[in-house]
Amino acid sequence: MNVEKMVHIVAGSFILASLALAHFVNPNWLWFTAFVGANLLQSGITGWCLMNQILKKMGLPEQSAQQS
Repeated sequence: MNVEKMVHIVAGSFILASLALAHFVNPNWLWFTAFVGANLLQSGITGWCLMNQILKKMGLPEQSAQQS
């Protein structure tokens, strides 16, 4: 598992969890969905992602061994 795949997994999980929370708990959880989407947009434009930095510090490799 590399950083890029994990960022996608984390972002997708956050979006699905916030949608479920918005449906079952409180619609204000949609603000969290918007926050994740805005961060994905910002990351696509600038090439910088905070989650990338966090996952690298946790020891995940930047690319898998198969991509070498």
